[in-house]
Amino acid sequence: MHTPDLQYRDRLKLILNEGTRVKSQTGTDTISYVGLPPMHFKLANGFPIITERNMAPKVSDRLPVTIWRQAIGEILAFINGARTQAELESFGVTWWSSWVTEAKCHKRGLETGDLGPGSYGAAFHDFPTSEGETYNQFKNIVEQIRELPHLKTHFISPWIPQYTIRGKGKQQKVVVCPCHGWVHFLVHGNKLILHMFQRSGDLPIGVPSNMVQYAALLMMVAQVTGLEPYEYVHTISDAHIYVDQVLAVKTMLEREPIAYPTMKLTRKTDDLFAFRATDFELVDYNPHPGIKGIPVAI
Repeated sequence: MHTPDLQYRDRLKLILNEGTRVKSQTGTDTISYVGLPPMHFKLANGFPIITERNMAPKVSDRLPVTIWRQAIGEILAFINGARTQAELESFGVTWWSSWVTEAKCHKRGLETGDLGPGSYGAAFHDFPTSEGETYNQFKNIVEQIRELPHLKTHFISPWIPQYTIRGKGKQQKVVVCPCHGWVHFLVHGNKLILHMFQRSGDLPIGVPSNMVQYAALLMMVAQVTGLEPYEYVHTISDAHIYVDQVLAVKTMLEREPIAYPTMKLTRKTDDLFAFRATDFELVDYNPHPGIKGIPVAI
């Protein structure tokens, strides 16, 4: 039996009650809290997909995949090196279309539809090195966990500085600087822990999808390394709620807590890059209804 987990709700309340209103580059102010207390999710008490609103509706009629499955598809696309809208769509992901328009891409010297060489897929799968050859972070970290599980250096970064820094004489080479994906794997006995650090997190919209995708990543890496997927830890530096999202947040907080469901990984493989979002099955997910029209900053 799973018991309701209040951590996400408590972080929403903390931001509303103690956050600071600040200007945002999107044009809409945020209520921001720096250094949000980490959330610790032990998978034995359920899979951390929020129940305050429904994460199971389909995102797009053109590519009818549920929100939670798109979140998993996105992290899979990135660890496989995807950096274009077309590549993301091959993993069932449509929601990057507003960020890879002709105007946004050309402003950064990129082709339309290209997230850029500073994006997640490029960093995870094709990180540039001084030797000239690119470096596949996830391939090598899986090998290291298998061979030397006791190490505390199972660490991955989405940040390629030369493509993300702006200013005089500099041109950003990524449509959105990576917000999440600093990943630290730790092995305690036979138990695998994934600690994900996030530099910037939109609590009502972005963070619930991040919770899903990194908990799913924990399950996949655990399987290919022969470990138990034990705990997912989520830390956010700039945690925020946009001021036009406050009404939706208050609606979520008025709802009764519901326990997390179970997520099953139906595919057996030792190849991390072979997984797809369709390999996951969500069981006993009984959330509150969706909330239409929560604004998304672009």
